[in-house]
Amino acid sequence: MKNSGILKEELLQGKYSQLLKEIYLDESMLEYQNKRYADAITEFEKLYGEKEVEVYSAPGRSEVCGNHTDHQLGMVLATSINLDAIAVVSKTEGDLIRIVSEGYDMVEVDVNDLEEKYEEEGTTAALIRGVVAKVKEEGYRVGGFEAYVTSDVLIGAGLSSSAAFEIIVGTILSGLFNEMSISPVFLAQAGQFAENVYFGKPCGLMDQMACSVGGLIHIDFKNPEEPVVEKVPADFEAYKYSLCIVDTKASHADLTEDYAQIPAEMKKVAAFFKQDVLREVDEKEFYSQIPGLRSILGDRPVLRALHFFEEEKRVQTQVEALKRGDFKEFLSLVEKSGSSSFKYLQNIYTNRNVQSQAMSIALGVSESILGNHGVCRVHGGGFAGTIQIFVENSFVEEYRKAMDKVFGSGSCHVLKVRQHGGMQVL
Repeated sequence: MKNSGILKEELLQGKYSQLLKEIYLDESMLEYQNKRYADAITEFEKLYGEKEVEVYSAPGRSEVCGNHTDHQLGMVLATSINLDAIAVVSKTEGDLIRIVSEGYDMVEVDVNDLEEKYEEEGTTAALIRGVVAKVKEEGYRVGGFEAYVTSDVLIGAGLSSSAAFEIIVGTILSGLFNEMSISPVFLAQAGQFAENVYFGKPCGLMDQMACSVGGLIHIDFKNPEEPVVEKVPADFEAYKYSLCIVDTKASHADLTEDYAQIPAEMKKVAAFFKQDVLREVDEKEFYSQIPGLRSILGDRPVLRALHFFEEEKRVQTQVEALKRGDFKEFLSLVEKSGSSSFKYLQNIYTNRNVQSQAMSIALGVSESILGNHGVCRVHGGGFAGTIQIFVENSFVEEYRKAMDKVFGSGSCHVLKVRQHGGMQVL
């Protein structure tokens, strides 16, 4: 703990610039990060006064391969990125958690009242209460604290702003009350529990895991209670490539049904083979039974299952390519993943509104502009939101300008692979 006023002055003087460079990997953004942290402390002091504080961080994430595989207990390749949520925090003597997120009202949760509340479904309070409940249930200590949270993880852009928030709450509990002893994997599971049970959203575990563990990670969800997590070497700077996303500014409104149909249709195929999820279905048996599946379920569930089986193999092959330093093969597989999502998974636009195809435009324009300078694919859940692009460093500015011209200034974001997941920064 350090006095908030002193810490703020030290940040403005650049005392922690080397640490922030290690976390965010972008020297050109150090002035921004120092000021951002200092401004967050100022906002904390406005709310709670000048106190002894700590600062925590949890990053957003980008899915690299494994599009819509986690809910079928499949494999994914995902990475944390250098956009994050930060929290200025002070431990209190009582049992009340008080959190203000930038732009929102204060939320209060009593750590002695952690039962699921129907009226909180879909709220920030539900996420906080759910994370605390899971951490406490596991036998870890919990207690009261005051926090101010600010985030530059783009909301609604498929970078998992909600997962970053869940992980920062769990990391605060780990740091303030448990000497940072709670494993990142368990904190990810606590975040998923909060989102599934308390918040009411049936998400998989990929988002929370990538935000919590950090770096580029290969996750195998075959056993969801104990997922296998492996860090994969990924120095994109050495290959002279940048990871970008383009926000198409398309609305996610009214797309819940489209998202829900993907796991539902995959599970219908699994049920045909008397299994719960596609991971439990024999691939050869699936292909041999396609005629029967088509007649009973129709074609789209079959196509989506086909995507799952091929995407599983792509994840594994992509990991192997990175381990042996074959970046050309890695890029080829990124492109193939995107092609499969468009043709077979069919999550690029909703067929209920064929005149609204922002992601199709983004992918088509990107392929035309990039040529041999990079590859692109859908990012995250699809239907609206963002696409992901790996671009040669020397071509990034030309690409960025072209995409900003189509979708508006600031649409293209250049990211870096952050090696740290949820962490205590200061």
